[in-house]
Amino acid sequence: MSPKHDTAADPYFPASGDPRYRAHRYELALDYRPGPNRLAGAARINAIAGGAALREFALDLADFKIGKVLVDGRAAHYAHRAGKLRIKPAKAPAAGALFTCEVHWSGNPRPVRSPWGGIGFEELEDGALAASQPTGAPSWFPCNDRPADKAAYQLTVTTASPYSVITGGRLLSRTTRSSATTWVYEQPAPTASYLVGLAVAQLREVRLAEPGPGVVAQTGWVPQPLVANFEHDFARQPQMMRLFEELFGPYPFGEYTVAVVDEELDVPVEAQGMATFGRNHVDGGRGWERLVAHELAHQWFGNSVTIADWRHIWLNEGLAKYAEWLWSEHTGGPAAQHKAADAHLQLRNLPQDLRIGDPGKRHMFDDRVYERGGLVVHALRVALGEAAFFRLLRDWATAYRHATVTTADFTAHAARYTDRPLGPLFDAWLNHGLLPPLPGI
Repeated sequence: MSPKHDTAADPYFPASGDPRYRAHRYELALDYRPGPNRLAGAARINAIAGGAALREFALDLADFKIGKVLVDGRAAHYAHRAGKLRIKPAKAPAAGALFTCEVHWSGNPRPVRSPWGGIGFEELEDGALAASQPTGAPSWFPCNDRPADKAAYQLTVTTASPYSVITGGRLLSRTTRSSATTWVYEQPAPTASYLVGLAVAQLREVRLAEPGPGVVAQTGWVPQPLVANFEHDFARQPQMMRLFEELFGPYPFGEYTVAVVDEELDVPVEAQGMATFGRNHVDGGRGWERLVAHELAHQWFGNSVTIADWRHIWLNEGLAKYAEWLWSEHTGGPAAQHKAADAHLQLRNLPQDLRIGDPGKRHMFDDRVYERGGLVVHALRVALGEAAFFRLLRDWATAYRHATVTTADFTAHAARYTDRPLGPLFDAWLNHGLLPPLPGI
């Protein structure tokens, strides 16, 4: 269901990505030295040309030194400036043809600038973290940085042996030679570039759920002093996984990993098959359990079912917010109706001038997108009733598994679950700033 969304530039970030081709698979081999913050990489990108011969194409990549660029094994002409690596193949891939691009790069990775400060690859006090939403992936590897362009990934990272390397996907091997260890991960599911996470830190492995029939493997990687707090705070995550599988359908990836870095983070960060939390989110009292639910829910809503462009971010955040409320309801905490009332009161005291169906680049991470997004989902539950609403959620995550979607896809999907027109509901909540009345069960 994705190709219809593949050909347009993202209106919020028109300079990101290149719709003239689609990536199919990335093979990234990285050598990272934490002390000097030095990265050397080689990328092999398998891709498919679009509807015309690909005489030129572009990758997004920050300010690194370029070693060489090959297309189908032949040296290509290239120019690298302003975050774009523009490539002219010696022989243009024909329309619809498979081709391979190889890029070698090196330098000192750092966050790229954005309206929200630096994003992407960040050097920590001891190690590094890559949190790339929405356009930070080029801070550490060359990519077609568009959420609609999803590909499989193999990530090989070599670093000093005391450090662990954590990313989404299955750990294929871990090999130590002398003072360095090489970690190889495979993520076969289609993945947007911003959802390729990475943590390099001195961490201890904590098993939360061993893989088995009907059980998703769940692992934590945690600084040693925080292990006891982590084991308490994340103890209910396997139960949470079971609930979400019941409500949203089978977990869409092979495993789920949580990394905790020994830094304070403003918010946790979801990546495909992975989430990263700061030490401030592990307090030993489950004070941030709602965020555990939020990040896990993103594996269905945002990561498997991915928005075609950033105008539709309310779909990611509204559904993940509502998953927090469902977890609260399930565990005997405040019901979703109570949570909705709290959110509605909060929004009534804020400016009512944001259209969350297209919030604009500046406001795409505004708290109102999250809270009002949750209220859209709750209003839909009230309108449809329990049985139809939960069928809708599960069918949505199943029908669009590993695909890309828009708000129009969601509203059309919802219309199948009722005879009443839902247009006025969606219009009021998504396309107008004025807050509609609190929906009540």
